[in-house]
Amino acid sequence: MSAGDKYRGKGAPPQPSRRTFLRTGAAGIGAIGVGSLLPDFLRVGAYAGSGEPLEKTRLTFGIIPLTDCAVLVVAAEKGYFRKQGLDVAISKEASWANIRDKVSIGALDGAHMLAGMPIAASLGIGAVPKPTVTAFSMDLNGNGITVSNELYERMVAADPQAMQERPTTARALKKVIDADRKAGRPPMTFAVVFPVSTHNYELRYWMASAGIDPDNDVRLIVIPPPQMVANLSARNIVGYCVGEPWNERAVTAGLGRTIITNYEIWNNNPEKVFGVNLEWAEKHPNTHRAAIRALLEAAQWMDQPENRMEVVKIISQKSYVNAPEEVVKMSMTGTYQYGKNEAPRPLPDFNVFYRYAATFPWRSHAEWFIGQMIRWGQIEQPLDIRKTAAAVYRPDIYRDAAKALGIPVPTVDRKTEGTHAGPWTLTQATQPIAMGPDRFFDGMTFDPARPLAYLKSFEVQTMKVDLAALARVNA
Repeated sequence: MSAGDKYRGKGAPPQPSRRTFLRTGAAGIGAIGVGSLLPDFLRVGAYAGSGEPLEKTRLTFGIIPLTDCAVLVVAAEKGYFRKQGLDVAISKEASWANIRDKVSIGALDGAHMLAGMPIAASLGIGAVPKPTVTAFSMDLNGNGITVSNELYERMVAADPQAMQERPTTARALKKVIDADRKAGRPPMTFAVVFPVSTHNYELRYWMASAGIDPDNDVRLIVIPPPQMVANLSARNIVGYCVGEPWNERAVTAGLGRTIITNYEIWNNNPEKVFGVNLEWAEKHPNTHRAAIRALLEAAQWMDQPENRMEVVKIISQKSYVNAPEEVVKMSMTGTYQYGKNEAPRPLPDFNVFYRYAATFPWRSHAEWFIGQMIRWGQIEQPLDIRKTAAAVYRPDIYRDAAKALGIPVPTVDRKTEGTHAGPWTLTQATQPIAMGPDRFFDGMTFDPARPLAYLKSFEVQTMKVDLAALARVNA
């Protein structure tokens, strides 16, 4: 299936024709149950009887071929969308720019998005502003930083002790960069998947923690995820930050080595969200909530360990991720292989889809991303951080959707990050929720009540916003 092609999940039951349905009569309705086999022209009426008519039932949702597109694919393939009265086609797209633009103009009803993308789209960072919202977080973690074998060997030679530490810092990379500068060599080139991607902020965060200026000491370029391995092989880049399976693909091919995962950089960090433009959300509120309910049920099913291999089989297909099952399953089944000749290591939380309140759109997560956009000069004018986050991340919609499922949901919109080294319990919820660690590898803490103090704590930054003006707006 080429990028932009649409695929309707195999889990969707066949729809009877109008003539066939009318011939079955009321007795047939009683036999099959209202909902499962109703054709679209009667389905809306059925849901209207429940008090929530669907404004639109035939939908197209976009994905990028990454393992974390799984919740959308599984919801289609396993019939969770159909259960909610939705007939969803999955459209595999070529790039994050395609996703952004197609959601903006309505060519896609919604999509798999980078966690910072709805914020950037709403603010007009890199494109014409289009108010965009998310009411569902698709997963936690899932990325890695991979370098070429040649660079890895140089890093080991430069600082063997640093390269043995876990999590592995960028201290050895800093020594390689300093040596290159002294020798008059040009900056090395690394790749990220999009300017406002989690990958960009993670790579920058990792480098900057060791004193590397990612805007001056290296060269950063954008490459779509499926093209990372080929560009590493062609020596166009020396490393990249990307989601799976494109780190493990380089490792198994013997082309590179993963240095660190984003779980190690920030335990249980937000990664992708389900995004729609605001105009669509306001026009289709019931359809939006129905989609979120389907995604919630899919995420619950996916996070059961006994179901992970079926998830691997589903998403590995050519229609979706188009990668060998053996590669996809490495990270999806709780292990991670950092080097070709190394045994996989346990990493049970590398892909989290439901547990730890993973599906909840925390406004504090949005505020962290806004802070990184400010830190790296992508936001140039002062703005109200809390107000901006609240307009884009919509836990109110999430709670409305989840109500019918009876699942525990947070009753607060924000939480501090970096204060839990181990499991903890969120009690500010309709029922207590078991949570996972949330440490940053450098020991920092993000308090959403003090965003400016957090920004001021970074020694390496390229801020363009006047901090005094920013403080006034956020007073």
